[in-house]
Amino acid sequence: MSNTAERVNIVESEVLSHDWYLLKKITFDYLRNNGEWQRQTREVYDRGNGAAILLFNRAKKTVVLTRQFRLPVFVNGHDGLLIEVAAGLLDGAAPEVRIRDEAEEETGYRVHHVQKVFEAYMSPGSVTEKLHFFIAEYDAASKVSEGGGLEEETEELEVLEWTFDDALEAFYRGEICDAKTIMLLQYAAMKNIFATT
Repeated sequence: MSNTAERVNIVESEVLSHDWYLLKKITFDYLRNNGEWQRQTREVYDRGNGAAILLFNRAKKTVVLTRQFRLPVFVNGHDGLLIEVAAGLLDGAAPEVRIRDEAEEETGYRVHHVQKVFEAYMSPGSVTEKLHFFIAEYDAASKVSEGGGLEEETEELEVLEWTFDDALEAFYRGEICDAKTIMLLQYAAMKNIFATT
């Protein structure tokens, strides 16, 4: 079987919107496994790549999360207030650099040693974004501000410090329904990151 690049031929790329991010309508020919070429059309939303981080305190067995209003989930029937890990777009920066800044902006905790644990495409059927996932330890000395996000980016976040068990229970009850947050909480549980080394 030929490699994917030889099986895809972009026929046309049309910009539908370039307001907040970039939305394109792409027409392409795809070589199917049976040897036939098939013409397909998809809309692709490009908002850039991002990073997310779970801040945890091993001694206290706590995690730092945020709560903020998200219009898309509100439009889809949720109350719009999502509990999430700190996260943001890379905006051209290295993931490790950007996520440290994002953690401080959103939570008020300054972390220096971040550990990348995996990458994932969050909605590959329509969105180009790849998310880089991190964990980092924090303590009381890490607190340098109240956090809450940047006003110039219209952010208004509530900073939450919960026990890890309470965060897991919130996920099981459906109170935490943000994918990146669920993935990092599940990673923490599977890897038993609160175990003393």
